[in-house]
Amino acid sequence: MHPVMKAMILAAGRGERMRSLTDAMPKPLLKAGSKPLILYHIEALRRAGIIDLVINHAYRGEMIVNFLGDGADFGVNIVYSEEASALETGGGIFKALRYLGGSPFVIVNGDIWTDYDFSQLKESSVKKTHLVMVNNPAHHPGGDFVLQPDTGLLYCTESQERLTYSGIALIDPALFDSCQAVRFPLGPLLKSAMAQQWVTGELYNGVWMDIGTPQRLVELNRWLEMSAHS
Repeated sequence: MHPVMKAMILAAGRGERMRSLTDAMPKPLLKAGSKPLILYHIEALRRAGIIDLVINHAYRGEMIVNFLGDGADFGVNIVYSEEASALETGGGIFKALRYLGGSPFVIVNGDIWTDYDFSQLKESSVKKTHLVMVNNPAHHPGGDFVLQPDTGLLYCTESQERLTYSGIALIDPALFDSCQAVRFPLGPLLKSAMAQQWVTGELYNGVWMDIGTPQRLVELNRWLEMSAHS
């Protein structure tokens, strides 16, 4: 019997590029359409049967806790990993490992919007560390990693063929075996694992947006409104 898959929503960033919108509230609570960004992830994870969630928070994190509570109102179970100051993606995940167990778990950045079906990661749990890639958006034309189509392996090489990491992944906790409890990014860990051919990937061609600026939030709201009337 497979262990129950857990997921972590990364919600501890300050959202500097989203100011002044984030001066009074954390970025994951900014509304897209009729509800906060983070709620779209919670609902999508629940639809995929992933109901045990960990959410890290730092800046104005008490507002996230107050809004979501223990998750019961949304059909999930939420545990919080509080950070006195944001530990970046790698440090934040490392601090939360005690809540995530010893099996691969899903991570998703709290400041993206997507219609990705998380059950695809659940079904592909034979993969240890697996990144969802997207075509390069206008604000990140150089991409991040190269996806080898025949093997599904990801490589960190300088190439015109690089794709952008979506902020969605299945992570093997063993990735963090050599880490310490400090602030650090996830990228170098992934690159090291890629060098040993430990990381696979997939290209997702559905809807994906990085809500990193107020303008992109406006664009998402416009897209949601158009979709509701189509």
